[in-house]
Amino acid sequence: MLTTFPRYATRERFNIKSFAAYVLIHCSVLLAPFTFSVTGLVLFLVLHFIVGCMGVTMGYHRLLAHRSFKTQPWVRYTLALLGVLAFQRGPIWWVATHRLHHSQVDKELDPHTPAYSFIWSHLLWVFFKHPQLDESIETVHRLARDLAEEPGMQFLEKYYTAINIGFMVVLFTVGYCINGYPFGLSLLIWGGVLRLVVSLHATWFVNSAAHIWGYRSYKTEDTSRNNWWVALLTFGEGWHNNHHADQRAARNGHRWFEIDMTYYLILLMHRLGWVMEIVPVSERLKKTEVRSGLIALNPSNP
Repeated sequence: MLTTFPRYATRERFNIKSFAAYVLIHCSVLLAPFTFSVTGLVLFLVLHFIVGCMGVTMGYHRLLAHRSFKTQPWVRYTLALLGVLAFQRGPIWWVATHRLHHSQVDKELDPHTPAYSFIWSHLLWVFFKHPQLDESIETVHRLARDLAEEPGMQFLEKYYTAINIGFMVVLFTVGYCINGYPFGLSLLIWGGVLRLVVSLHATWFVNSAAHIWGYRSYKTEDTSRNNWWVALLTFGEGWHNNHHADQRAARNGHRWFEIDMTYYLILLMHRLGWVMEIVPVSERLKKTEVRSGLIALNPSNP
């Protein structure tokens, strides 16, 4: 049985700043019951969709990491900015991390492999500096060369912490100006902090739960699973075995009941002329009926 931590997760590589930031954010959520307002709840739901679906799932993941479709420049940078507001690091680091996950899936250098433990793949990996991602800027730029060469993406990468702090200040200020301190605090906690925590854990469930629980439609060379409740939380990302079987496809839900809200949004934006050249599900999968058992295939690189 493997140990709980990979060998590189040493005391020297423990990121105390990252740990402190996430502890502060999670502790702040305790204020949610005391700052509830209907407006705060609505803001939470709206921003969770905008940031979680459009920013992380559609923007960071399917557009930037896998190039599953193309967009007009203003759409590309709007989605990237929304991804920044999820507080999951900047677009260059996020994309490099995800591409490394696919190239080293379930191996030691996979940043969040569940081979060690559920808690490592879900949360603990965030608190340790990865030997390639956090100690070698050359590796990050090699994995995400297409983004590292863009000044706009460099700006979002450099100032992602300031952007998030600024957004929190805006939420509180708007609420304060409308109806005083309690209302400002409500918008800050519900639209900012609580939304961040829910979005973070939803994304982390793709790394953990969707590699441990669920069914497998394709016999990929990894532990990816299709998990319905993770798919609901992440707007379609929980159909993870499908994604590992065909990484570039814009659509993750392959069966009729595999609801993929992000893909539906991509189709809508295509009709509006904002999205072009959507990468379809591979013909090798279309020609195969996925009903029961496993379909053996060798997944391509991202």
